[in-house]
Amino acid sequence: MTNQLIIEDHHFKKGELSSITTAYIDQYPVVYILYNRNEKKRPVAYIGQTVQVNKRLKQHLNNSKRKEIKEVLLIGHEKFNQSATYNIETNLINHFIGDEQFQLQNVSQTRQVQMHQYYEKEYYDEVVFQELWEELQRRQLAKHSIDTIRNKDVYKLSPFKELTPEQLDIKLEIIEYCKQAIQQDEIQKVLMIEGEAGTGKSVLLASLYNTLQDYTKSESVLKGTDNYLLVNHSEMLKTYHTMAESLPNLKKNHMLKPTSFINKTDNQKLHPDIVIVDEAHLLLTKKDSYNSFHYENQLEEIIKRAKITICIFDPKQVLKIKSYWDQDKLDQFQKRYNASRFKLKDQLRMKSSPQIIQWIDDIVEKRVTPIPESTASFELQIMETHDALKNKIFSLDKKEGLSRIISTFDYVHKKDGASYLVEPGGINLPWNTTDTKRTWAERPDTISEVGSIYTVQGFDLNNVGVVIGPSVDYDPETDQLIIDIDKYEDKGAFTGRDDMNQELTKKAKETIILNSLNVLMKRAIKGLYIYAINPNLRQKLITLQNERSQSYHAKPTLFNGTDQ
Repeated sequence: MTNQLIIEDHHFKKGELSSITTAYIDQYPVVYILYNRNEKKRPVAYIGQTVQVNKRLKQHLNNSKRKEIKEVLLIGHEKFNQSATYNIETNLINHFIGDEQFQLQNVSQTRQVQMHQYYEKEYYDEVVFQELWEELQRRQLAKHSIDTIRNKDVYKLSPFKELTPEQLDIKLEIIEYCKQAIQQDEIQKVLMIEGEAGTGKSVLLASLYNTLQDYTKSESVLKGTDNYLLVNHSEMLKTYHTMAESLPNLKKNHMLKPTSFINKTDNQKLHPDIVIVDEAHLLLTKKDSYNSFHYENQLEEIIKRAKITICIFDPKQVLKIKSYWDQDKLDQFQKRYNASRFKLKDQLRMKSSPQIIQWIDDIVEKRVTPIPESTASFELQIMETHDALKNKIFSLDKKEGLSRIISTFDYVHKKDGASYLVEPGGINLPWNTTDTKRTWAERPDTISEVGSIYTVQGFDLNNVGVVIGPSVDYDPETDQLIIDIDKYEDKGAFTGRDDMNQELTKKAKETIILNSLNVLMKRAIKGLYIYAINPNLRQKLITLQNERSQSYHAKPTLFNGTDQ
């Protein structure tokens, strides 16, 4: 017996099936990759697993959708069981999407993918899959390393990612709701998925939309439905467009910005069925001629044009006053449309303790509380100097990748092609640059830049260095943060509302600055490193960190049972 992978490559035709005789291929669960090597256009592939390889391949041979397939790679192992092959199949699909070489023919599995444990899962995930991927690279069926792929947003948002029980329950309930509601001739239906930063909203959205699109091509009540994904965030839209290039039923012309959708629907007299709105909290709640929006409320205009509207919403991520919702307005909206509400609660991005999450939440509420200890999987550190922050992030990026410096929008930036700096003479790095094709964090050169809320919102980073700029300070007398709205340089965030009184406007502006801090501080998976520009705040945070260190070292050592 062997602990090695057993791999066979065959031509994908009927005469070849009889030559499949290896025991661990023919008689055990296997994973397989059907593919071609088309040099004129993007090659196609289909990834699957089966316990009856001959029967399953015959089914594929009789499927007209596989007519472009020329080769089949069969993957066996003496330790394979069906839990392992399900897991490896899903991992391969996710990594092929992140590798961006093949267009996959896979559609959503009929079984629902949910996170689960099984015997030796870590062995299959790390040892076996690593060996398999390296073999695929040797055979030129994979281009990028596993580490490179896992740092890409298109991989992290793959619709085939395993869902948590919380995510899966919401997905299944919404799909069932859509199947029932699409057959009714009633008023527009509205569903709202709420969740704070890092609770898995985007992963759920990608999985839900991909499944709905697969249903449009199946024998289902949703067959032929005209469904759209609306994404207000330019950087995130790039990721979804990249994803569409790898999957059969995702189309770029059905992944639009909200205003483009409204105009397209009206100009072409379309009648959309299901519309999913990512980050609906970013939509406009007032007219905005700059963005060619001439109605009063973007979300309400979308709802008017769709049978079913599914909104992803987090009031703590509203970043512009022209998108501002106060709680009364939100409650009225939900009541008017009798909106069904779903709530994501689990923090999935940050591998930190609940105490660290609570500390960030306290900061966003202007409370400066004792700094909790770092954990084995997440480091929280206050940096004393700008050089210390830069050196830390540069070092982490070399070691782990996807580590960046980001800042509150307290520095001038104009869309005139010129370079603008964060804290000249201090941080002294260019900031808030954009690229037409690639997302900011995935460009290697941005390690020498500083990102803003607009370049990182919705994305994961391994480590972040957060520059808390001049608009946020600390008042020793009240022991609270103070916000100076006049020092916030995102002037566009404060324009466009003449329907608010002065007091409400001031409150909204302060909320927007605190929301931006919330977005920035919840980007990291592994580490958060903070540098405050204002001396009062910087010294307060350093003092709290020193107190944390003293408290840690003052803890009594447990008796270990030996004499000294």
